[in-house]
Amino acid sequence: MTVLRTLTCLLPLALIATAQSPTPQVFGYRDFTQQAKWDETFMAVPDAKLAGEHLKTLTSAPHWASSPEDYATAVYVAGKFKAAGLETEIVPYKVLLNKPVKIVIEAFDASGAKLMSGPTPEHVDPNKNGGDPFQDDPRILPAFNGSSPSGDITAEVVYANYGTLADFQQLAKLGISVKDKIVIVRYGENFRGIKTYIAQQYGAKGVLIYSDPADDGYFRGDVYPKGPWRPDSAVQRGSIQFLPIYPGDPTTPGIAATLDLPASKRIPADKLQANQPSIPTNPISYKDAAPILKALGGDESPREWQGALPFTYHLGAISNKEAVGNKTATATSNPDSTKVTVHMHLEQDIALRTIWDVIGTIPGTSPSQKDDWIVAGNHRDAWVYGAVDPNSGTAAMLEAVHGLGDLLKQGWRPQRTIVIGSWDAEEEGLMGSTEWAEQHEKILAHAVAYFNTDVGVSGPDFNASAVPSLKQFVREVTKEVPSPKGGTVYDQWKADQQVNTNRRRQHPAGYDSDVRIGTLGSGSDYTPFIQHLGVPSTDIGSDGPYGVYHSTFDDYTWFTKFADPTFVYEQQQARVFGLEILHMADTDVLPYDYELYGKEIVGYLEAAQKRATEQKLTLNFTAALAAAKRFAAAGAAIRATQAAPPADPTALNQSLRAAEEALLNPAGLPRRAWFKHTIYAPGEFTGYAAVVIPGVNEGIEAADAPRAQSQLAPLAEALNRSAAILETATK
Repeated sequence: MTVLRTLTCLLPLALIATAQSPTPQVFGYRDFTQQAKWDETFMAVPDAKLAGEHLKTLTSAPHWASSPEDYATAVYVAGKFKAAGLETEIVPYKVLLNKPVKIVIEAFDASGAKLMSGPTPEHVDPNKNGGDPFQDDPRILPAFNGSSPSGDITAEVVYANYGTLADFQQLAKLGISVKDKIVIVRYGENFRGIKTYIAQQYGAKGVLIYSDPADDGYFRGDVYPKGPWRPDSAVQRGSIQFLPIYPGDPTTPGIAATLDLPASKRIPADKLQANQPSIPTNPISYKDAAPILKALGGDESPREWQGALPFTYHLGAISNKEAVGNKTATATSNPDSTKVTVHMHLEQDIALRTIWDVIGTIPGTSPSQKDDWIVAGNHRDAWVYGAVDPNSGTAAMLEAVHGLGDLLKQGWRPQRTIVIGSWDAEEEGLMGSTEWAEQHEKILAHAVAYFNTDVGVSGPDFNASAVPSLKQFVREVTKEVPSPKGGTVYDQWKADQQVNTNRRRQHPAGYDSDVRIGTLGSGSDYTPFIQHLGVPSTDIGSDGPYGVYHSTFDDYTWFTKFADPTFVYEQQQARVFGLEILHMADTDVLPYDYELYGKEIVGYLEAAQKRATEQKLTLNFTAALAAAKRFAAAGAAIRATQAAPPADPTALNQSLRAAEEALLNPAGLPRRAWFKHTIYAPGEFTGYAAVVIPGVNEGIEAADAPRAQSQLAPLAEALNRSAAILETATK
């Protein structure tokens, strides 16, 4: 009686109403009745207060990957896994990381007068709006970019907006060269590593990356500690590893960087050009960027390049008027007076360092399905404290594990094996997850899903990304979980999209009228699973105004003031994450929606064909479109078989899983063979954002018809392979 009363008190009204309503029909289950009972029991367990305690512990110290404080978080997470009854191990890898020894950035005007000397320490006034109690910890590393080489360079500065390919092309059209210059760019629009990747190709000597207040500072609203946005001294750290080439340890692409790996198996440091930048790069605050940008002369920047600092942005050079036609001069008459010179002195300790994944396992009980793993994970390392990124996700994951542990105590056992990963060194280049995935490549060929969370909670607005085959799966899970706003997570998600259709990672596909789910690009730990190994994947989070990303101020104080003061969204995310795991572990038939997948791929090809025509590229889409339509038809047919499956669905499930793996191209993408998925990859010149049918679309984008045509063939082959598997399964 006491247990029942306690359980009822813990259950929100929406959950009680769900329990009293008729059992829903859930795709993949013949009868959802028993699963609904386990779901109800599970959802009563994740505790908001405990999630807050996890977060406070995990963010008590800066814990950069490979540091003693990072290892302490691994021990903490391992302890919680063990307490829940998971088979637990701490798995080390040895990976190449740079650690700053000394960082000096100085700027001088044309007369040689010093404009700034930094970087300025991150600091807010302790006497205003509560200050920040964590900002002066001596263990905080100087703001730096992971993978940046050392360097001592002095050069003139050119402003290149966001540092996208289009921005560098615009400078070239204006006749402004960045060769042997230091380029200053602002964060946003593409992955920071791509800014350096492109600058390097254009001959730049170095790169400074700053956060403009237009993007996440005072232009957006009150800055921390009064509001959630970036204060003037806050710096966005981050890796500049060339992630779209390959992630993970730079020295071991395709193989695991285990402690006992012979040195002969690693790429030597002087042969890492494909993945590592060759020019020094460092982040700075807008406080440090302002005097540089204010002093820059030369032409006014294109007006769409103007940020929110209170002066007109200039390019730092005078355009070639012959290159751009008769243009009204806005430059200073003396070219030398346009110059700002920057001195960058970066000393990096670049070495193989030990990192630690924490792996918890719940063995499956089905003889025919126990090797069909469900993997779920979140990274644990942070640039500094990492309250939102990543430990809001870790806190939610630990409460999901707490719920699974309670089910184990009550006699529940999954049909399929569940593996929970707390990944290390994600910030440096998805290293912990990539090395583990590469080490377990063979068994992961049977894994039926990878569920990711990262920036778990920065506010109240739920979002998700997924492969098309799992979009309906995510929606059905969110229909069960109550929202702190009232109703279900699904209800609030849909209402939020109706108010604001421009949510991060959510882009209308045009083939699905339901709540929109984004496309997986890169920048988090699902990358090795879906894009290298073909494991169907999802990624979930809960968003809000978040201006302190990768800065010292992403700490427990900021989180409790602006993200989730009572940790109820942590609880929500733990429930969603846990139900994803529970449902996939015990579903009768794998709930893959190949009907929607097929529709989306046909749409991708039709859009690519239209772009090729607009660019006057002659490409033959006949075979690829025929294969896509065949795949779509097979997807519609298999959906009917999934709705009325055979008594023993083992063979059907094997075919459903094999159909996703068949979409891999063993040869990989041009110039980046590690990425093998023919439908989704991070863009070579975007980094985070996904490019669909990437081999074809990137060929079109480059106006390279032979390249695009050569990629249509393996795409058609992959679609035909997958369609044939689905067709056989329906017979």
